Order: sequence, then structure tokens, then C-alpha cells
Amino acid sequence: MTQLSPSLTPSAPGDRVRDPVHAVELDAGGLPLSGLLALPDMSPPRAVVVALHGGGMRAGYFHGRADPATSLLSLAASCGYAALALDRPGYGSSATRAPEGAGLDEQGARIRQALRGFARRHPPGAGFFLVGHSLGGKVALSTAAGWGGDGPLGVDVSGISDRWAVDPGILTGTDGRRTRGLHWGPLSLYPPGTFQLAQRLVAPIPGNEAAEMADWPRVYPEVARSVHVPVRLTFAEHERWWRCDTETVAAMTARLASPLVRTDHLAGAGHNISLGRAARSYHLRVLAFLEECLARFTPVPAGSRLPGL
Repeated sequence: MTQLSPSLTPSAPGDRVRDPVHAVELDAGGLPLSGLLALPDMSPPRAVVVALHGGGMRAGYFHGRADPATSLLSLAASCGYAALALDRPGYGSSATRAPEGAGLDEQGARIRQALRGFARRHPPGAGFFLVGHSLGGKVALSTAAGWGGDGPLGVDVSGISDRWAVDPGILTGTDGRRTRGLHWGPLSLYPPGTFQLAQRLVAPIPGNEAAEMADWPRVYPEVARSVHVPVRLTFAEHERWWRCDTETVAAMTARLASPLVRTDHLAGAGHNISLGRAARSYHLRVLAFLEECLARFTPVPAGSRLPGL
């Protein structure tokens, strides 16, 4: 893995503060995956949060610059977790090698390869916990489904269900005004400067990914049957891409083979939750679910129990 030096950012005149989030590059079976990594002060970390962005975005989605409070990476590191946001295949440093990206199964396989390499160089603590947004939520679930063995600690997904609320073809169309409204919802949901800074995160959706988008409602049941780890699903109040009515959510959760399924509806949020004012509330709930997974599903090491327990 190639790791770049942490950046230094000014916080006050004459003062420079080390940014805990820095760029990394992982090997995914010969395909380089760029990303962002934040490490906690403690070693080993309690676990590794692995964040997968949505279609047309980049890893920086999880490290919003408009307001430091929106960063999942910084928050997770402050809670003792390592936090790794990856540019999925076809984005970032892999775009030149794989300009058409990869299908869902290949993306899952590549991410598992990258994480195995990461674990050889960094202690992963209790293991990996997957966080996926929008089309990255599909990849997070698929990655967990094909994991084998004990699997990840859990999966936390936002910005997706298994029923489109619109024609998915418009995501790759030319009506930018319409898609902006679907992505963002009311502009008041976001800190000042969000849209200007978000331009750095925007990237074309790779062809292979775009070709599979509309098929997710058919593919989801098969993926869900193979997910045997805890799952949490979050639906934003102003979600416009996906249906998230009671009937849809109940049917979606029923298909999962998970031992624990949680659902949440987040008020004051649009589709791009992690860039909005509600980001910190959402990220705290993500980490609370990780805490629950650790408490309920991580074996207690022999000899560590208190007397009488």
C-alpha cells in the first residue's frame, strides 16, 4: 500500500494542526484503489470502518469539507476506530486502468482483496464494518454477501432501497437540474459552501456500473439471502431516488438473512446525507450500530470475563 503524508491545515495564525485524514492507495488484485484513511490515536483500533461512496461521487463524500462536523472519517477516528473511505473501481486512481469500472460482483471481490491487503499492514482490531451510500450501498451488501467465513462485523447502508421511485435512466441523462434536486433535496439541508466544495468529489459513473443500475430490484433478493451479518438501513426524509414507504422497507428487510436488522428514518436529510447538516447525527448512529454489533456478535476473548460472569 502506498501511503501519502498527512496534510497540515491551519487553524489559527501561527498554528498548524495535523489533519488525521490522509490519502492512501490499496492494491485490489492488481487494480489500485485510492482513498482516504484516518487512524485513531490508539493501536490497534477497535475496528475498521470501510466507507463506500455512491454513483458519481468519490471517497471524499465521507470527509465533507464545508463543515468539519460532517466527516465520518474524523468522527470514527476520534472514537477509536480506523476509518477507510475507498474510491470504488472505476473512480479515482483506478479510473485510468478500468475506465468502465466493474460490475457489482467484481466490485465486491476487488474490495475484499483490498481489505485483505490492508489487514496485512494495519491491525484491523475486531474486524471490518462496511458503510455504503446509494449505489455504494449495493456494493457494501454485495461485498458482505461474498465475504465467506465470519464476514464483516456488519453493514450500514443509506440512500437506497430495492424499489426505484423514479426512472433510473435519468441518472446518466442530461437533465442536470432534475437530478440535482433528486440528489440534494432542499438546499437548506446543507452547510454553506457544500455545493462548491462538492464539485471536487463529482466523477462520471463508469459504464459497467451504469449498465447495472436499473437491475438492482431484481438482483437484491439474491444478494440479501447471502448477507448473514447485521444490517442497518437509513432512509432520509427527503429521499427522492428510492421508495422508502413502510411496505417497501418491510419487504426489503424481510429478504435479508441477517441475524439483526435495524431501520431508521432521518429527519432533515436529503439523499446525500453525509454532506448535510444531519451528517453528524447520522454518523453517530452508524457508530452506535457498530457498537451494538461489537457488543452482541463479537466473541469475548477467553480469560477476559469478570469473576462470576
